[in-house]
Amino acid sequence: MAQNTETLSGKVALVTGAARRIGAEIARSLHALGMDIVLHYHRSEAAARALGAELELSRPDSVRLIQVDLNHCLWFAGLIEQVRAFRGRLDVLVNNASGFYPTPFGDADEKQWEDLMGSNLKGPFFLTKEAAPLLRSTSGCVVNLVDIYAERPMKDYPIYSIAKAGNAMMVKALARELGPQVRVNGIAPGIVLWAEQDLSDHVKKEILARTVLKRAGAPTDIVRALVFLVRDADYITGQIITIDGGRTLQQ
Repeated sequence: MAQNTETLSGKVALVTGAARRIGAEIARSLHALGMDIVLHYHRSEAAARALGAELELSRPDSVRLIQVDLNHCLWFAGLIEQVRAFRGRLDVLVNNASGFYPTPFGDADEKQWEDLMGSNLKGPFFLTKEAAPLLRSTSGCVVNLVDIYAERPMKDYPIYSIAKAGNAMMVKALARELGPQVRVNGIAPGIVLWAEQDLSDHVKKEILARTVLKRAGAPTDIVRALVFLVRDADYITGQIITIDGGRTLQQ
């Protein structure tokens, strides 16, 4: 089968949590395909500005930076209005921003619940709701970054796992709500980038031993799947692609 080399020139993507890690790689890849990018960030201003400057070197006036705390839904109307003012359209919303930290059950508190539910579930839901009119007008699409722990909860991360399970159901529910104009899909990564908490080499080896492929993935694995969902998957909606090296096949 011939590879699709179509560019996405003239279209606009909003990527949340785009300053660093997978979000930054998603932004770079969509930009390389010709899209203009709205880079959302919360605290990582320096990284966001550096990425914006990097992308604008190759194509001036192709990036807009927006700072918003996704736990505060009252700001979403202003965020989407800035997107509208940028190019007058929105073709792709990537709900990538995510809080991630342990909340052992015996120590979990309401503040952690509100924070993790906010960044992983409430924020993406209400941001998509606010963006829906723009997405409908372009027959656009939404891609959520879910997690394999939506199906198999991670020990000592119950709130995060519950929030991601809700995010996975959101993919399916919003695919029904926004169809037929807007497609909604998700990607569930396994070990693609190590968490920023320090892990010993021994622990990393134990984790990789539980994957079928016995190795970690790379951000490019996520990016390729996302480009497929955005550009090539016109008849796919409500689906979640798992990219975990076979981790979820293991006991």
